[in-house]
Amino acid sequence: MTKTERKFGCQTYTWEMLGSGWNGGPDALIAAVAEGGYTGIEITNTMIGDYAARPDDFARALDGTGLTLVSFAFGSDSGFTLPGRIGEDLDAVRRWVDFVARFPGALVSLGSATSVSDGPRDDGFGVAAEIYNRASDIGRAAGVVVAVHPSSHHRTLLSTRSDYDEIFSRLHPEVGWVPDTGHILRGGQTMADTLAAHHDRIRYVHLKDVDAAGDWAMLGAGVCDIAEVIAIVAKAPNFNGWIVVEEESDAAGKDPAAAVRANRETLSRMGFDDARTGAGS
Repeated sequence: MTKTERKFGCQTYTWEMLGSGWNGGPDALIAAVAEGGYTGIEITNTMIGDYAARPDDFARALDGTGLTLVSFAFGSDSGFTLPGRIGEDLDAVRRWVDFVARFPGALVSLGSATSVSDGPRDDGFGVAAEIYNRASDIGRAAGVVVAVHPSSHHRTLLSTRSDYDEIFSRLHPEVGWVPDTGHILRGGQTMADTLAAHHDRIRYVHLKDVDAAGDWAMLGAGVCDIAEVIAIVAKAPNFNGWIVVEEESDAAGKDPAAAVRANRETLSRMGFDDARTGAGS
């Protein structure tokens, strides 16, 4: 089997978390990610702007900076757990799958199942599993892989190892997984154990760091064993080589572009360069 080349992308949530404090557009994000030394980008439905209706123009914008679309990520205010919203959520899946089909190799990433009502947790798992499975079917018909991104945020259903085991036991084998190192650690999990348990589902990785208290930290300043993560995922049979760095620390809130560039420089100092460029910048 040919060895998968390691590539580094950047998630745009670093800017999204600023809320009204960010008034730029997708072109500014593209420029900042490219200038930060990355070769890939993961963007969300809230940051795509008017490119949402212009995938060909978005492709040209990426080509102009040498960036590849790694994945398109989106969530829903239904938390993917409300039975009355299944149809609406799947309509959104179809929209974004059609968008991503323009970008060979790019994925669609669905956010963490989240409780937005007071119903039984098991009911939430059931609805989420139905959505994730049907979303994967929609993606497969268009040649697009669909993956799930668990989180540790408020009211998520997918935080602990047992939560991961539960949702994956309900999903079809072709539904992918985007492990997020920060959320795995904040969920009290053992990184190597969790990654190994569901390694067949790993498609790409979100790499970020937390300190011992579970607060977000700049890459390399927390407790995440970056080298361990990269070594483990490199052996996953369906890993596509993309390591997507995401930054949510206070430093990112002050200067997102500087923070993501600093993270890329940290990886380069550690010896983790991009196979496409042979360097971190």
